[in-house]
Amino acid sequence: MKTSLLLMILALTINGCKENTNSKQKLAEKGESSRKWWKEAIIYQIYPRSFKDTNGDGVGDLKGITQKLDYIESLGVTAVWLNPIYSSPNDDNGYDVSDYRDIMSDFGTMEDFDHMLSEMHERNIKLVMDVVVNHSSDEHYWFQQSRSSRDNPYRDYYHWWPAEKGEPNYRYSLFDEKGDAWKYDSLTDAYYLHYFSQKQPDLNWENPKVRKEVYDIMHFWAEKGVDGFRLDAFQFVAKDTSFPAIDDDLEKNFIEHYAVQDGLHDYLKEMYEEVFSKYDVMSVAEGAGRNFEDAHNLVDADRKELNMAYAFEGVDIAKPEGYSLKHFKEVFTKWEREFSEKGWLSIFLANHDQARLVSRFGNDSPKYRAPSAKMLNTFILSMRGTPYCYYGDELGMTNGNFETIEDFKDIAAINGYKKVINENGDVDQYLKNLRFSSRDNGRTPMQWSASEHAGFSTGEPWLPVTDNYKTINVVTEETDSSSVLNHFKKMVQLRKSHDVLVYGEYRLLAASHPEVYAFSRELDEKKVLVLLNFSADDAHVELEELSAISDTLINNLDIVDIVENRISLQPYQAIIFSLN
Repeated sequence: MKTSLLLMILALTINGCKENTNSKQKLAEKGESSRKWWKEAIIYQIYPRSFKDTNGDGVGDLKGITQKLDYIESLGVTAVWLNPIYSSPNDDNGYDVSDYRDIMSDFGTMEDFDHMLSEMHERNIKLVMDVVVNHSSDEHYWFQQSRSSRDNPYRDYYHWWPAEKGEPNYRYSLFDEKGDAWKYDSLTDAYYLHYFSQKQPDLNWENPKVRKEVYDIMHFWAEKGVDGFRLDAFQFVAKDTSFPAIDDDLEKNFIEHYAVQDGLHDYLKEMYEEVFSKYDVMSVAEGAGRNFEDAHNLVDADRKELNMAYAFEGVDIAKPEGYSLKHFKEVFTKWEREFSEKGWLSIFLANHDQARLVSRFGNDSPKYRAPSAKMLNTFILSMRGTPYCYYGDELGMTNGNFETIEDFKDIAAINGYKKVINENGDVDQYLKNLRFSSRDNGRTPMQWSASEHAGFSTGEPWLPVTDNYKTINVVTEETDSSSVLNHFKKMVQLRKSHDVLVYGEYRLLAASHPEVYAFSRELDEKKVLVLLNFSADDAHVELEELSAISDTLINNLDIVDIVENRISLQPYQAIIFSLN
């Protein structure tokens, strides 16, 4: 490296990064890009069952979350999204709700919730709740009444098909072992609809009484002080209740046939009027529909429906056989460009429905786990859109130690296995895919320390702790200045102190480069350059922007190797430069 460049880099520090006052002033004057707390939020997703257990039963609880709020605050994140904590028989880990106004006994009590929320707000951390209302549990009072007789007042809370009309037209179920979304119930000689498991009957949103019930539930939590709602599977709630025949491609293209059907926008506009307009709450839908038009209609501000969408095209790229960075760049760039002027999106690569970030998109080998995890976190926190960071990814937690089907707890994995057997499919290939992509990989207990059960619980955890917890844990990484955890904290602070990383214009650079994802962000006088090496090899890229470097804002490795307009990046290196 040239001496002059070395001296320049040594003189740079993150503490020297300052925002331009004029930039903030101009930002406030922009229409669609005006400041909103939910655009600037950095959301930390917690899977309550796996975060921290305080009573030794092997299941995480609300008191455990409260106990770890100082840690969450230390990350710098500004909001927490909790997966469902409502009363539930737990067929699908809480996504089968039996009482929307009560807390699952595994997690504690309503008093525990109230205390947790108060402590979050004391630390200026907002809370986003999961709202699961495409379906309920079959043990919910509504469904128990609905199935009791055909003339029960709750009958039309769900979708029923009388058997005397013959078998209903096929509908695909994501979690059913036979893939059939209709379940025959002998009590009233009828079939009920379940897009997910048999214990998750779909609610009938055409019924205004159902919609009022849901709005009342949301009011209940908003009045408690909840700051946002994530609508689980909500893009599926509108249905053609005549249930006509659908093409044979239903299983492969269920999004096309199920998502954003007629009536959905009417429901969302009504929800906005009844709930969202009355509180300063964030709203986000799981899924963004079938196309960009659907996505815009969900989230554009003038629609008065939702604040942001949670699109899946990016997170679905990773496969057991690998993925193409070119494809990765194309997907994220097209979504970014589509929403550069109107609407708002979330940015994420992992959640409770995915395997671990570093095992899917990075390299979880001992040599490259840390740098690739840092690189991926740098990506998430440097893109436009609200970043969602999944618990444990700030440590670089990896996939679990699952081998046989008996090791898995997830209903999707278990029923999928049964479906493969029923269809005489390739069981070995199915298990190979599960080890890479099963949701259980992303649900293993949080690794707090090198003590027994990773400090998660004094009892046997509900899901086994991953074997590498003795080296990958909070206690170890907090004291290591070069850890994934400390890089995450620095990156969070960088985003919070630089509006350009939140609102700045995005421009893809070196689009065809097979190993490097390079892009710039620009907001008024402020411009940054983001360079990410997605490979286990040294990578080189030439960019005109390299001649305009004024500052190194973050670097997950120690070296910066630049000669004129050419930079050499080490495996999984991630650097953000400030440009003149």
